[in-house]
Amino acid sequence: MLPNYSNILATTDLTSTAVQAFKHAVMMARRNNANIHLLHVVPEVDPTMRSYVSAMMAKGSLEKFDSQHEEEARQEIQRRLEAFARGELADHPEDLKRVKSIEVLHGNPVARILQTADRVEADVIVMGTHSKGQLEYTFLGSVAEKVLRKSRRPVFIVPIR
Repeated sequence: MLPNYSNILATTDLTSTAVQAFKHAVMMARRNNANIHLLHVVPEVDPTMRSYVSAMMAKGSLEKFDSQHEEEARQEIQRRLEAFARGELADHPEDLKRVKSIEVLHGNPVARILQTADRVEADVIVMGTHSKGQLEYTFLGSVAEKVLRKSRRPVFIVPIR
């Protein structure tokens, strides 16, 4: 029996090249009559740095800044999604209705992606990966590579040049 995707988790880092991965998610959703859940994860700041910044700001300011940034990121994703729909989905506006959720979360990107995939019962995770040099990969690793290693679901990785 061939796999059928009902729920697709598409991740984005908000770069202009991440649209390529989203295009693949839309095509998968179209062919499978599936829902798309769009996710952006804002990495947590190192706790030591967070304590320092928090001490320098007025009480409650850092939490307010976090909340404001999350809303700005959500609005940016929505703006880019609408621009994508106008440009890429002009002949298929029904595809925009496939986007069932747009989430912006804070935390470890790998952990948040896997948690969200579990929560939305994603059948596949679609994400882009930037071509880094060997030095950057050795020291920094890759979110896509870590998700691929840790996921119990299929992961569709789109190389972004």
